[in-house]
Amino acid sequence: MARASVLVVDDDYKIRDLVHTYLEHNGYSVFDVSSGQEALKSTISLNPDLIVLDLMLPDISGEEVARSLRKISDVLIIMLTAKASENDRVSGFEMGADDYLVKPFSPRELVARVDAMLRRSKKQVSKSISFNRGNLVIDFERREVKVANKIIPLTRSEFDLLAVLSSRAGRVWSRYELLTRIQGNDYRGYERTIDVHVKNLRHKLEEDPNHPNFIRTVTGVGYQLGVSLDDQIS
Repeated sequence: MARASVLVVDDDYKIRDLVHTYLEHNGYSVFDVSSGQEALKSTISLNPDLIVLDLMLPDISGEEVARSLRKISDVLIIMLTAKASENDRVSGFEMGADDYLVKPFSPRELVARVDAMLRRSKKQVSKSISFNRGNLVIDFERREVKVANKIIPLTRSEFDLLAVLSSRAGRVWSRYELLTRIQGNDYRGYERTIDVHVKNLRHKLEEDPNHPNFIRTVTGVGYQLGVSLDDQIS
């Protein structure tokens, strides 16, 4: 079985070497680059399963790299940065990051997060389901979502979140439940991540994101998929 591949992007050689060593020791195929332009080129040529992305790069910012990547790829992105404020974290998720780890960091924790994210992304079920008489269709095998018969491009984390919500339509899920379902039970994360993913999903799925039909907020509790399940289509 081919090893999962990780691209490490950081202009600090010591950090690149440390992350490279830990990931390789844990069975990953690891590549590393030191600039944003190299990261974009390497993503196209190497097609990695996950990217560990520093935000403070010498040519273009990691934020700009993330924005550019999201136009061409749904690769998993873990942002690795010294920027520690809540606004910085929220901004990172809004740009398409799947996770966010602040420097100084534990290499073991980074490996654990990579493990959890890749483990979750590989879980698939061989069926498609539809809601509201086919208005929303989720194909788990192809990891494809259609609204009104139009394919909607989602990041991996956005798809995984929608998959959890759709597994029991109408059930109210807490932010903690959604976060652990997406990132893994051993994940100690940032619950507001879910709010950002929901916001991004609504902008992609909803005709009016301010008055959502699909993903509804249950005040003080969390979120639910508020549409009715059709007969299973495959």
